[in-house]
Amino acid sequence: MQLTLVGLSHKTAPIEIREKLTFPAHRQEEALSVLTSGPEVAEAVILSTCNRTEIYAVTSGEDGAGAIIDFLCDYHALDRHDLVRYLYMSEGEVVVRHLFRVVASLDSMVVGEAQILGQVKEAYDHSFSSGGCSRVFNKLFRQSFEVGKRVRTETEIGESAVSISYAAVELAKKVFDSLEARTILVLGAGKMSELTAKHLVSQGVKTVLVANRTHERAVELAERFHGEAIRFDDLYARMRDADIVISSTAATHHVITKERVAEVMRTRHGRPLFLIDIAVPRDVEPAVNDLSGVFVYDIDDLSGVVESNLEERMREAEKAEGLIEEEIAGFEAWLESMEVVPTVAAIRAKAEQVRAGELEKALKRLGGLSEKELATIDALTSAIVNKMLHAPTSRLKELAGEKDGYVYVETARHLYELDDEEKHGVSLLKGLLGRGEKHKKETGESVGA
Repeated sequence: MQLTLVGLSHKTAPIEIREKLTFPAHRQEEALSVLTSGPEVAEAVILSTCNRTEIYAVTSGEDGAGAIIDFLCDYHALDRHDLVRYLYMSEGEVVVRHLFRVVASLDSMVVGEAQILGQVKEAYDHSFSSGGCSRVFNKLFRQSFEVGKRVRTETEIGESAVSISYAAVELAKKVFDSLEARTILVLGAGKMSELTAKHLVSQGVKTVLVANRTHERAVELAERFHGEAIRFDDLYARMRDADIVISSTAATHHVITKERVAEVMRTRHGRPLFLIDIAVPRDVEPAVNDLSGVFVYDIDDLSGVVESNLEERMREAEKAEGLIEEEIAGFEAWLESMEVVPTVAAIRAKAEQVRAGELEKALKRLGGLSEKELATIDALTSAIVNKMLHAPTSRLKELAGEKDGYVYVETARHLYELDDEEKHGVSLLKGLLGRGEKHKKETGESVGA
């Protein structure tokens, strides 16, 4: 078994590629069912956000990453050759470190942002509900949540961080020196739209329009921020009044099209229209940017805005890296403890087999013993075996929790001549984390440390 990661992110792929690999929440359990239906993938979690799509898996066989890539290509009808150059693939301990860094927001576009922890929890919940997680990932992901909490409470990495929604508003401010007299149309009523509305109001915006397919959600959001809810069917009619449209829906297709925006522009008498699209997949058809007087910005255009306070956050990130190394050691210790349990059980089972066999031969030679005498001899031999094994097995459990503890476990198995078929969970650390084996050459960009 092997821990395997295949993914892409804002660091390796532009939005026009990332949006092709998204897994909406309502389809994740179906996707996980397909992914884990074959023999190669035993456990899996799909993390799909606006800036990354990553598949974490416990795989078997020689090419677990290849099986995951095949799944991505088949599920999204993509050409393997076109996709693979944007992917990163890693195995073993590198996967644990990467997950912990992701949850700690060290790999985010906005280092220190708070949303990623909730997004990873949601991804894990989908996997847990669909039966995609078992012993290894239940432990790994729950520990990753503790990593996220520790980093946010033991460092100040989030104190000066900006969010994507905040960056969108900052970009709007760069377009217009002041937003107070501007009309802003927010499309969507999810968490990102809520944060966007909050930041707009904090900047003194007086006119906020909110549109959403479910009108009740638009009303709820508009009321919270003293805005106006408009019906989705009136989107283009009211777009005529807007200076800036900030869009963040969960649609899987383009919501704002070139044809409809062209109609809107004919009624604006030369007034420019700014569209800030922070959705993935994109809400705004890319061709809209070809229209005269229309300026479209997507989530990749926000990278310059989010660099604010970066130096301060990088200092806190160094502290977070230290915490992550501690947590990796903790996860390794857990794996090592899982290795030793079946080994100790196998040692005791073999000792009991020897005891029972030798006792049977001795009793045949003795003959004529009473029930009480038989019970006494049976108890005596059991006590001797237990006392002989207590110290070495207890010590083995202690050593298994130390660095490279799997070496002691494997040595014990060799000394007691335990068969491979008895190993069950043994060599979890060596297998899952790639210990003692050279990692396969990665294709594409490595996740790195």
